[in-house]
Amino acid sequence: MKHDVQVPEIGESVSSGILASWLKQTGEAVSEGEEIFELETDKATLAVPSPASGVLEVMVAEDTEVAVGQVVAAIATEAGDAAGAEAGSGDAADAAGTDVAGTAAAEKDAAAAGSDAPALSPAVRRVVEEHGLDPAQIRGSGPGGRITKEDALKAAEHAGGAGDAAGAPGGPGAPASASESAPADRAAAAGPSASQEPGRQEPTGAAASSRYSNERQAGGGERETRKKLSNLRKRVAENLVSSQQNSAHLTTFNEVDMSAVIELRTRYRDEFEARHGVKLGFMSFFVKAAQRALESYPEINARIDGDEVVYHNYYNIGVALSSERGLVTPVLREVERKSFAEIEAEILSFIKRAQEKKLMPDELAGGTFTISNGGVFGSMLSTPIPSPPQSGVLGMHTIQKRPVAVNDEVVIRPMMYLALTYDHRIVDGREAIGFLMTIKRAVEDPSRLALGL
Repeated sequence: MKHDVQVPEIGESVSSGILASWLKQTGEAVSEGEEIFELETDKATLAVPSPASGVLEVMVAEDTEVAVGQVVAAIATEAGDAAGAEAGSGDAADAAGTDVAGTAAAEKDAAAAGSDAPALSPAVRRVVEEHGLDPAQIRGSGPGGRITKEDALKAAEHAGGAGDAAGAPGGPGAPASASESAPADRAAAAGPSASQEPGRQEPTGAAASSRYSNERQAGGGERETRKKLSNLRKRVAENLVSSQQNSAHLTTFNEVDMSAVIELRTRYRDEFEARHGVKLGFMSFFVKAAQRALESYPEINARIDGDEVVYHNYYNIGVALSSERGLVTPVLREVERKSFAEIEAEILSFIKRAQEKKLMPDELAGGTFTISNGGVFGSMLSTPIPSPPQSGVLGMHTIQKRPVAVNDEVVIRPMMYLALTYDHRIVDGREAIGFLMTIKRAVEDPSRLALGL
């Protein structure tokens, strides 16, 4: 008996995606619920589990666009079917236009010879064969030590560098030509070297390019590496460029004294965690403060639609998170209805599921405002870009102890810079400054949030 592996429903607005990589290969045993492939959409990357236990038969190659509901593999759940799936994997691969059959055959040959050669995905096998690499010498960074395409490309770079240094032109990974790999004016721009003979005339044009190429080869390694943009990165790029081209952005700054929040967290940290099962972080204070500020300045929670301004009477605040595939911004919906503990728990869930590639695309849509915390990476100051069609984004930054004047005395306080970037077409400086002042007052006196002030 066989179970079809289909592309799952992943959101109301998503009808297709890219089958980014297979985590298991044809002929491998899989368990129900075990992740077998990664599906990449324009919003997130998801790890898709197996619908049954058995032996996998891959039908669609990596980097292929697939539709929701499309069958991309089969699971043979009985011994006879499993044997047939493994023996017939070449036919299935040919029908799908892939090189999976070669992968399965190589695995069989390795097993017969008692070899420990690792199983390779079609994309990895292409890189290995093109560059003449030995898979046993490649350290895999994927699940279970699986060799990823990036691992193979890095190995190809090192192999190319080693081949160049040994003077073996035309070998695997060697650059196409000196004229293609280095600009002619790079050597001249670098100026005279320490070993240059006095009075010696430096070569120019093709001669300079050839000499520079030889120097590069002698140093080992390629100077450039090409890597295809992921769909997620493409989508982020398109959104940000569109935002800058179609909006009139302006950024206003302020700073906030974090002493009161730090003292409050220190006082109630253990009790809060014991009662709610989650730590009390800084982000919940800023989410609630931003909600309060958006209530007072609704233009920043609005969007332009043609010649109309649409005001949102709810507060869906996106929280920007960094993942291995790029920036993702899951949305806290209706934060006006959520407590501090609920906000912290939801953010923690977002972080965990982003790492596990289990964030659903619908969780990344529908935001009316965004908060980005570059401070976790040490950012001192930045000008974030609003995500269209939103009209504003708040940038948090690193907390740094600085001397400030308090009651005419210079004291040391933990300070944070805040930045609000907004669409100047519907938000004026008065509203932007008032918005930041509202957040400043709420964070510097957190009791205001508890009292609804």
